[in-house]
Amino acid sequence: MPHTLTALDAFNARPPGEAHKELLACCASRAFAASVAGRRPYGDLDELLAAAEDAVGALEWADVLEALAAHPRIGERAGGSGRESAWSRQEQSGVEDELREALAEGNRAYEARFGHVHLVCATGLSGAQMLARLRERLGNDEERERAVVREELAKITRLRLVKLLGGEQR
Repeated sequence: MPHTLTALDAFNARPPGEAHKELLACCASRAFAASVAGRRPYGDLDELLAAAEDAVGALEWADVLEALAAHPRIGERAGGSGRESAWSRQEQSGVEDELREALAEGNRAYEARFGHVHLVCATGLSGAQMLARLRERLGNDEERERAVVREELAKITRLRLVKLLGGEQR
């Protein structure tokens, strides 16, 4: 039986610049995109997802901040027509209008405390759950919060890579 070209095969075959650009829609850190693109080809989706998780874990904090800068605040609608904006709007679809002001207030407090946007993997969460997590994380110290941010960034990146390759959520 002949091998059919899969989305992963196509990703593996893309020129480096194109692969890098696609990866930036999943995690907007140039170091992440360079690491994952540079490790191609991948034999399967699990191998790609493991490489992505390793790459997120290895990011310097400045690279994490670069990735965070591309994320809208929880409760704010992402503007733009690009893939990343559309994914963000889909991921935050659980935010009810009546919670937007409470989330905006929480975001201001979080940014004043930690100096960057609050990041949470919003897929599958209601607005109330996102607000509860934001308020809970305001009690974290800097070290703990950085670890949580990395975990959330890894979750978001994983979901977006699966979407990029047209796969099912895992």
